[in-house]
Amino acid sequence: MANPKPTVLLVEDEPAQREVLAYNLEAEGYHVLRAADGEEALLMVREELPDLVLLDWMLPNVSGIEICRRLKSRGETRAIPVIMLSARSEEIDRVRGLETGADDYVVKPYSVAELMARVRTQLKRSRPSTVGQTLEFDDITLDSESHKVFRGEEPVKLGPTEFRLLATFMEKPGRVYSRDQLLDRVWGRDIYVDTRTVDVHVGRLRKALSKSGGEDLIRTVRGAGYALG
Repeated sequence: MANPKPTVLLVEDEPAQREVLAYNLEAEGYHVLRAADGEEALLMVREELPDLVLLDWMLPNVSGIEICRRLKSRGETRAIPVIMLSARSEEIDRVRGLETGADDYVVKPYSVAELMARVRTQLKRSRPSTVGQTLEFDDITLDSESHKVFRGEEPVKLGPTEFRLLATFMEKPGRVYSRDQLLDRVWGRDIYVDTRTVDVHVGRLRKALSKSGGEDLIRTVRGAGYALG
């Protein structure tokens, strides 16, 4: 089983354009959150950390540029890729968008196929395990395509949940994930699971990784959650 599908927050105030993009994103296999204005977008980001934001520049209430600035100024959202969508095609506008922190800038009208390719490119950087890449940390190797894990030369047997947990940790070594964040990423947002279940599965993952006597690389951060390394 692969990781739960990546979540894309689509911020677009024009209803027809929003639905066209949402349809194409869902066809690509993404979980899509929709926001029609800047305030709604900021609220959604607080409630559910997306894996990528598709952000229109011209929005009611709070502009796309201001949303981007706020996301990139906060530690918990700084690493979320932002693709800015804008009818502004002048070089000065592109520069302003990128200097505000946007990871990519796409001028309207655009090719939907090209935009989907840009989304995939950004997600390769932010969530590599969702696109079949091999992850490595210390002496642990995780092949997300073949669904195999090795510690040194020894294969590590993991259940589907422990595999997704490890993939999440290995995508961002050192990052501390709260139990709620792990529930969102590993179990998905539509399934109710008690946060104590996270502790049980982290314990199983630790046991599996240390079965051959290796060092325990999963760190418990008191009052915050868990991290790898």
